[in-house]
Amino acid sequence: MLHNEVIEVMKMSRRSLGLRHLPRNIWAVGATSFLMDVSSEMVLNLLPLFLANVLGVGTTLIGVIEGVAEATASLVKVFSGWLSDRLGQRKWLAVAGYALSAAAKPFLYIASSWEAVAGVRWADRVGKGIRTAPRDALVADSIDEKRRGLAFGFHRAADTGGAMVGILGALAAVWMTQGGVGQLTATTFRTVVLVSLVPAGLAVVVLALGAREVGAARSARPPIRFRALGRPFLVFLGIVGLFELGNSADAFLVLRAQTLGTNVLGILGMLAAFNLVYTLVSTPAGALSDRIPRRTVIVAGWVVYAGIYLGLGLAGAVWNMWVLYTVYGAYYGAAYGTAKALVADLVPVELRGTAYGTYSLVVGAMDLPASVIAGALWQSMGPGAPFFFGAAVALLAAGALWIWGRSRVDQAG
Repeated sequence: MLHNEVIEVMKMSRRSLGLRHLPRNIWAVGATSFLMDVSSEMVLNLLPLFLANVLGVGTTLIGVIEGVAEATASLVKVFSGWLSDRLGQRKWLAVAGYALSAAAKPFLYIASSWEAVAGVRWADRVGKGIRTAPRDALVADSIDEKRRGLAFGFHRAADTGGAMVGILGALAAVWMTQGGVGQLTATTFRTVVLVSLVPAGLAVVVLALGAREVGAARSARPPIRFRALGRPFLVFLGIVGLFELGNSADAFLVLRAQTLGTNVLGILGMLAAFNLVYTLVSTPAGALSDRIPRRTVIVAGWVVYAGIYLGLGLAGAVWNMWVLYTVYGAYYGAAYGTAKALVADLVPVELRGTAYGTYSLVVGAMDLPASVIAGALWQSMGPGAPFFFGAAVALLAAGALWIWGRSRVDQAG
């Protein structure tokens, strides 16, 4: 029965999915995310190479810069989400976050030290932290419950489509300015930075002019009381935290590809294929979650993830990586947007911003221990070990989510 539902939704046309009838805010947020991801992915995929090849920064320091940046974003998301609940306003916080990220990017053009690059990177992540929870809450506030999965799926498709375009843009820039795979030059990087400013600026304009405040209910609760989010949300959050413990940084996938002989252009090509599948799967998977329990779609995505990670542990050839990395996009497409739709299902309307900020904090906070465990397993037991661990944890989390979902149904019955 589930198989028939999946086939039916995948065959739906754009009209039958209802995309034409999505509210204006969903289209505005989707277009904004598309444009900002075009800008971000052009630069961020080359930034580590700029640090290493041009500025001579070591991998340890690069890791510190990235780790602090992501941790900062995770902390800011909680406060920003809570603030949007207290104000009953989502749009302008989201606009401010996008504007800060866009304003930071030009400074990469003149950056000539790792300290300057780190400052820009951290400012960009603060912008992401400011905008993410209010933006997600704005999406949830702008759509009815019956189409919530579709809305978040469409948003993820737009966001990831922008990432794919950005990666292809970076690949084209490297190819045209350097004629091949060699080390990144300062001229190439700064050219990409200049080009990236155009979609970043457009992203801010589109959200500011295209979206409308929906008058979210204001929260009268005191600062950030997590218990107020409710037991169902907190249990779901615990299960998500378990899954994320085995979900190490995607940098390990890149390293795994390199151990099998994949070159730089090959890695960028795999990233583009990943984002293409992610884009294609997100919208129909979101629509499917409006017709069947969302946890079923998430569980399916996590099971796919476990299969992919098992394959990564066993992979022995470059073509294995191409297949696995491409299918990896299906996991993201099925699970990521659907999980955000489920968050809105579980919490009071007036606390959605806080909930999205808390969800992002847990996902971000687990990045560090997950990556430390993966690195330790890699060094002590070989490159396949972290992927076997990730597969086992994913299956454990999928089982926990399925059992929890069944118990909720039984209690409701």
